[in-house]
Amino acid sequence: MKQDNEIVDLQTAKAKNIDIESAKKIYPENTQEALEVIRHSTAHLMAQAIKELYPDAKFFVGPVVDEGFYYDFRVGEKISEEDLPKIEKKMAEIAKRKLDIERYELPKNEAIEKFKDDDLKQEVLKNIPSDTVSIYKQGDFEDLCRGPHVPNTKYLKHFKLTRVAGAYLGGDESKEMLTRIYGIAFADKKSLKDYITMIEEAKKRDHRKLGSELELFIFNEEVGAGLPIWLPKGARLRSKLESLLFKAHRKRGYQPVRGPELLRSDLWKKSGHYANYGENMYFTEIEGQEYGVKPMNCLGHIMVYKSKKRSYKELPLKLFEYGVVHRHEKSGVLHGLLRVREFTQDDAHIFCTPDQIKENVLEVLSFVDEIMKSFDFKYEMEISTKPEKSIGSDEIWEKATIALKEALDENGHKYGIDEGGGAFYGPKIDIKITDAIGRKWQCGTIQVDFNLPERFELTFINDKNEETRPVMIHRAILGSFERFIGIMTEHYAGEFPFFIAPTQVIFIPIADSHKNYAYELSEKLLNMEVDSEVFDKNESLNKRIRTAEKQKVPMIVVIGDKEVEEQSVSIRDRRERIQYNISEKEFLDKIKEKLSEVRF
Repeated sequence: MKQDNEIVDLQTAKAKNIDIESAKKIYPENTQEALEVIRHSTAHLMAQAIKELYPDAKFFVGPVVDEGFYYDFRVGEKISEEDLPKIEKKMAEIAKRKLDIERYELPKNEAIEKFKDDDLKQEVLKNIPSDTVSIYKQGDFEDLCRGPHVPNTKYLKHFKLTRVAGAYLGGDESKEMLTRIYGIAFADKKSLKDYITMIEEAKKRDHRKLGSELELFIFNEEVGAGLPIWLPKGARLRSKLESLLFKAHRKRGYQPVRGPELLRSDLWKKSGHYANYGENMYFTEIEGQEYGVKPMNCLGHIMVYKSKKRSYKELPLKLFEYGVVHRHEKSGVLHGLLRVREFTQDDAHIFCTPDQIKENVLEVLSFVDEIMKSFDFKYEMEISTKPEKSIGSDEIWEKATIALKEALDENGHKYGIDEGGGAFYGPKIDIKITDAIGRKWQCGTIQVDFNLPERFELTFINDKNEETRPVMIHRAILGSFERFIGIMTEHYAGEFPFFIAPTQVIFIPIADSHKNYAYELSEKLLNMEVDSEVFDKNESLNKRIRTAEKQKVPMIVVIGDKEVEEQSVSIRDRRERIQYNISEKEFLDKIKEKLSEVRF
């Protein structure tokens, strides 16, 4: 790697909490450590550029995040996407000044005095527990910051500002809305270019755009933010997904159940949700009694388990539900179908003995593998461990975490570790899928829970006729139908596989005399549970074909004199990118073959 890409070693800098020349290290390009430092430093470069362009700007925080970095700030005028090139130009100009980036410390009380006229800095200082604060300075710009940073602005060359958003001060909806600018930075030019190409492709695939164009779903502010409305085509797609998964669950021994969407708050208190998850829940009062709208389905399934005495012969007991849940998401994080306030989980709970944990986790992983392959997703796994807010003893958490690791280790599965990322009641395996353009998405999860069975005193009679505590495995594969469909829409760019497409075939009769045959074929497909439409409007043939192609349907069938006479079809196969003519029998056989593409 070239000398001018050299940066401060993250671990050394953190350990010593200083930037010194001897702490420099040449990293392989774009390692996680390198990118964290580069992006943090680029955030400060952006803030300095904003300050020079908008002298009245005041800054809150500018952290590194998964998608790059951002800075929250207040400015006296509106900043839009059109202003980003101007800010980037100023950033490049500042970088070329080769300003040293220097760190110094102040007692906290002196920092409070230093920034007495800056209310946003005062907000930051409130959240710093130590008596000493660190400040980073480059030229005329300085800000409160823990660091570390690159030693000079000359190392900041490969960056791009990506979008402008609004963000409540400290994420608190009761406080003012600040301006937030997101950006990305890399150690080399090629990585930045590749990222920009990916972003442009992502814009074309945006599920919100495609959802509107393909008439799948809408959002309506009159209804409320984060509450999707499914249109007929979207509901058909969703129904196909639900139906396929329902059959797959039943084949694997799962029993369908359904719990209420409202449960008394006493239950949420008993489970720990009230104390550990209450800020994400909605509550209401009925006849003087507080109820919580469910954010998860586990309590309903616990009540199913408790509905009668259980024997070891019944275990594992597998319960599943397409459970509608509601979560109080802040408006600033809502994003199409990917982050909503109401969604439906493909949720299941497996009640088993401790000895059955491994085999059931592996069976779920096999289920996951079959589903992901059917949708052409690659995926990876991560074990998330005990978070700060949690219930249960360290011993129970250790036991559950070891059970997950053993299941993965003994079968050669590779996985990462997310320290502190578990659910409040147990560790989990997170399933992260990679889409067609290389983005990673969190979807499914497998959680081993010893805590809720303890809290709700769940038991079964073992082979010695003794009451014993079961283990509860929480499990979702898609995560939610909404999120999965959003990801799937972008993965396929709206060109869904035949077995899941909302409209699988469009028939285009050339003339009125060809309509009857088109409708006969459409009826036969409906009996095969295949959705089709007949485009018989009084429009030109070319226009109807263009309209059908815009709908991204897998198959367009044109019917003319020859097709009616020979009982055949002329097919335009969008996914295979070919055209051909086959008999009606061959056509129906081909439809059956396409339906069999699903492998779970």
